[in-house]
Amino acid sequence: MKLSDVWFTALSESESGQMISVYGRDELKEFMESGKYRERVEITWKYEGDKRGLPDEALAEKMELVEEILRKAMEKKDKLAILTGVYTGDGEKVWVFYTRTVRVFGERLNEALASFELLPISIYTELDPEWEEYQDMYEMKEWAVD
Repeated sequence: MKLSDVWFTALSESESGQMISVYGRDELKEFMESGKYRERVEITWKYEGDKRGLPDEALAEKMELVEEILRKAMEKKDKLAILTGVYTGDGEKVWVFYTRTVRVFGERLNEALASFELLPISIYTELDPEWEEYQDMYEMKEWAVD
């Protein structure tokens, strides 16, 4: 299976009315249908946002670095996990991965982020063999912004 690097950006709105930027990955049908990636991992980083609910520039850069390190750790070597979507706004950033195993994902996450001071992240996992979260997010593609 070849992992694409094709993404789309869409806008959504939080329950509080703030704008959420949705960055979704395209061309993942093979991974979804393989049945190997049955567990979803959501990594949430809450922050003090500006009046639009977005992180300041320095924090946004740090978050991008964390994302880059996590993608490399999870995807490059053996495709343990696939980053499928990123949500930013309303005072939080959420990375959504689908993984083959949560246990190994956790070990690799700790290794990948070991060089950082303790980050204000929380981790949620759920069995999602049908990729329901991804499919819900993917429906936003029709409203993608250029």
